[in-house]
Amino acid sequence: MAYTLITANRNYSSWSLRPWVLMRALGIPFDDRLEPFTKPSNYDEFRAFSPTGQVPVLLDDGVAVWDSLGIALYLADRHEGVWPTDPAARAFAQCAVTEMHGGFSALRNDCPMNVGVRVRPSPMRAALVRDVARVREIFEEGLTRFGGPWLAGAAFTALDAFFAPVAFRIRTYDLDVGPNDGGGQAWVDRVIAHPAMQEWEAAALAETWREVSHEEELAACGAITADYRTA
Repeated sequence: MAYTLITANRNYSSWSLRPWVLMRALGIPFDDRLEPFTKPSNYDEFRAFSPTGQVPVLLDDGVAVWDSLGIALYLADRHEGVWPTDPAARAFAQCAVTEMHGGFSALRNDCPMNVGVRVRPSPMRAALVRDVARVREIFEEGLTRFGGPWLAGAAFTALDAFFAPVAFRIRTYDLDVGPNDGGGQAWVDRVIAHPAMQEWEAAALAETWREVSHEEELAACGAITADYRTA
């Protein structure tokens, strides 16, 4: 079994981060292939390897598996640890993953992932306030019901991987998701400190290219107060 995982820019691509950090955290080996965003739409170029013209894509012996959730489900059929073993934790994790995958549009649009910067955000729209409150609820429920330190119990699972890009967003925009002594912020600090997340962040900070539309999207979200990326 020889996987190739195709992802895009470490600084911007939240969808890419999910399967990448999941596979790294679970010790699932793969060849790491980067296809960067070079313009607002890379559809034609990405169609060469992706049925949707988007990333991430997992290649497995001639089989192309697309979409972060599709990849997680594919891996779960072949590897232990993608989902919790406890039935209640497993149900919670699967529901929260699909909720993240299909929802939180205000959080995505108003707080795009940009790992290397810090932003003083514009006043939050009501929809974003609701999204942040819901993230806080999920964190609190998972940590309380299943005992932590991860969102569905003692082990890092797909649930942590799917909220990993949210952790970067929370840090970038200084969003309030609960206390740092066992609450939501504690999980944010913990997941960002994970070796796989540290590897991703180091690569993001080292990237020297910028994609104009992503940078313009960020500038529209508020005032940049710090930029730790390579100049």
